Amino acid sequence: MPHSPTSLLERAKTAKRESRYLDFKETFDPSGPGEWVEIVKDLAAMANSGGGVVVIGVKNDGHPSGFDVAPVLALDPATITDKLVKYTGEQFADFEIHDVVRDGANVAVIEVGQVSDAPLVFIKPGTYLVGPKQQKTAFPRGSIYFRHGAKSEPATNADLRDFIDRRLDKIRKTWLGGVRKVVTAPADSEVAVLTRTGTDERGFPVGFRLTDAPGAPLFGQLDPDETHPYLQKDAIAKINDRLPTGLRQANTYDMQAARAAHGIDETTHPEWIHQPKFGSKQYSDAFVDWFVERYKADAAFLDKARTRYYELQHAES
Repeated sequence: MPHSPTSLLERAKTAKRESRYLDFKETFDPSGPGEWVEIVKDLAAMANSGGGVVVIGVKNDGHPSGFDVAPVLALDPATITDKLVKYTGEQFADFEIHDVVRDGANVAVIEVGQVSDAPLVFIKPGTYLVGPKQQKTAFPRGSIYFRHGAKSEPATNADLRDFIDRRLDKIRKTWLGGVRKVVTAPADSEVAVLTRTGTDERGFPVGFRLTDAPGAPLFGQLDPDETHPYLQKDAIAKINDRLPTGLRQANTYDMQAARAAHGIDETTHPEWIHQPKFGSKQYSDAFVDWFVERYKADAAFLDKARTRYYELQHAES
């Protein structure tokens, strides 16, 4: 099974060799069409295989290459989605870009989520020029790629069976969660089938009525862009604006450590974190309030979170 995102980020800092969930690249020039084609192949393979990380600025032997990763860190994750759409036709957007220090050098880490419904299929060939009259094809039209060890290669029957098994496991957990809600409900509870008036991009109801009476009031979801208005960098900026003088400013790593140390994600605290189908996590004012209050109450809050985060990663290893 894939490692957790926090575990993968930790491995991106220390791993000495590539694996199914971790890929090293010495360089990556976002202005090069051919380099985009090659990295799109790896990103699609990782997404199909359950997710992973691509570490840019690291040689195959695990040592920093000295490449300036600033152009990569400046990328908008939406740009990666657009490149993937060009070759797959799918709006897969579960990407995050992280600035990580490895052996004293800054490297860029592209964190890749996993596709859920169906594998990403290349609908056009990944062909690019390598000379005045010479082309190279990274992947053919109609192909599906998965990770085989440290390589991105065409799918096998075993890859497709594994993907189906992961999908069925996810569906099974969803069903069991629904059954659990029913069997643990109070004795006088009633199960009702609701009529929904529409769905959001994830298929969740945006409106429903508790009865089928024509005049019954309509209930629905709040707009997550209003309830969770901050991307990670915006949430960190909001937190730091509210910190009193004398407390160290929080950064991306502190955010990840605090979330991991306190078991906070979109499942355990949906009122704090929202994960859209296409896009990065979004945070609410309530999350910012919690973070600031905990830090004000305990000046060692960030250090304790980092220590606990480290312990969790090593426990998973």
